[in-house]
Amino acid sequence: MTHASTVPAPAVEGPGDRDRVRPAGDGRRLPTTAVAALGLFVAARVCGGLVLAAVARSSGRDPVLLLGGSWDSAWYLGIAAHGYGRTQHTPAGIHSDLAFFPLYPGLIRVLTEFTPLGGLAAGLLLSWTAAVVAAYGIRLIGVRLHGRAVATVLVLLWGLLPHSVVLSMAYTEPVLTAFAAWSLYAALTRRWVWAGALAALAGLSRPNGIAVAAAVLAAAAHEVWRVRGRGVSHRLWTGAALAPLGWGGYVLWVGRRRGDPLGGYFTVQRLWGSRFDFGRGSLRFVDHMLLHGTRLLFPMALMIVLVSTVLFALLIVDRAPLPLVVYSGVLLLVTLGGSGFFESKPRFLLPAFPLLIVVARALVRTARARPWHAAVVACALAGLSLVYGAYLVVLARSPL
Repeated sequence: MTHASTVPAPAVEGPGDRDRVRPAGDGRRLPTTAVAALGLFVAARVCGGLVLAAVARSSGRDPVLLLGGSWDSAWYLGIAAHGYGRTQHTPAGIHSDLAFFPLYPGLIRVLTEFTPLGGLAAGLLLSWTAAVVAAYGIRLIGVRLHGRAVATVLVLLWGLLPHSVVLSMAYTEPVLTAFAAWSLYAALTRRWVWAGALAALAGLSRPNGIAVAAAVLAAAAHEVWRVRGRGVSHRLWTGAALAPLGWGGYVLWVGRRRGDPLGGYFTVQRLWGSRFDFGRGSLRFVDHMLLHGTRLLFPMALMIVLVSTVLFALLIVDRAPLPLVVYSGVLLLVTLGGSGFFESKPRFLLPAFPLLIVVARALVRTARARPWHAAVVACALAGLSLVYGAYLVVLARSPL
């Protein structure tokens, strides 16, 4: 099946879909619908934070410490404060901080050096800011493909995913999604150098940041094929060359440090219990879970992975632009094919916002035909997100 053009024409909109504008303080004009979309996103995350804080306080725990210092956050704060070099020996394996990519702790270090913020506050500020930047990038993609109404719903859906509480934590998913959204938007609009540079930064954010580089390279290859190699801009080649540098550079650096340039990083991951085995480990875990039962977060993780797989198929059927399909496909492949940390798979899929485009379009159509039905769906999603997010961080007592 062929995909839509890498650079689709903007969706046809009616008068009600056009942006009204309001003057900003510096004389520039901001679209009212952009303010509304970001406002809804921030409101969703603030409500999630308030519910989490109430549950945490009732359990005698500090919500700020839970958001800023839980699980992987503690590793990132340690790298920011002391650099790499920490190794933890546990019955589950040998855990080295080299498994964690450097951009986020590096930014925390910069903030703590040049502002009065401590590491925890700096980490939360970076994550919250990145989440808003990501939401705006997601909106721009939504507007370009399907208009402003779908874009607003797309942003709100991303902020109301069951695992969207991670967007409020000192984790790297908001940072990756911010670079990914803007890199994909640059690829869709043929700003190749920006697309490649942002993909390189995404690759320095998380292991699955390689999905952004794959998307940019696929978009560049599609463009070369489209023009049959004639008159290809040097900017395209520059962007394509930049895209994998962040991910590849860190993997090679870890490998060199471990004495195995090509395999050292993957050895570190295996010692954490994480490896790519084409899904065999995940299938064994699911088989055990179905036979013996388990806690709520594991069946929920399975359901989210299955729904994401269906949404990916619908994204292809919908003939989404090639960069979005490749980006979502690589994220899904890494999640499905990796063993270990089954409870974390929904978090790994949190940056895969293009999977929500089909749902956003369906909700907009429903809202126009049956507003109350759409309102019920939105309220149900909000309730699930707020309650389940608090459960994950405060009550589940399991690494996200």
